[in-house]
Amino acid sequence: MQQIFTVTGMTCGHCEKAVTQAIRSIDPQAQVKIDRGQNRVEVESSQSREVLARAIAEEGYQVQAAV
Repeated sequence: MQQIFTVTGMTCGHCEKAVTQAIRSIDPQAQVKIDRGQNRVEVESSQSREVLARAIAEEGYQVQAAV
């Protein structure tokens, strides 16, 4: 299932890597696509939106559902 989040605070490639690793730590098969300029993170995963959002937030980023 595809989930789309607005994630603020990502400023560099390291941030993208941290978000990707956080998501893959709970779902190693997750497909992650990040558009830092749009603060957009697309995730294809079987995990719930809440679990994915919590994993991203635990890395220190602000997470909300994309509109």
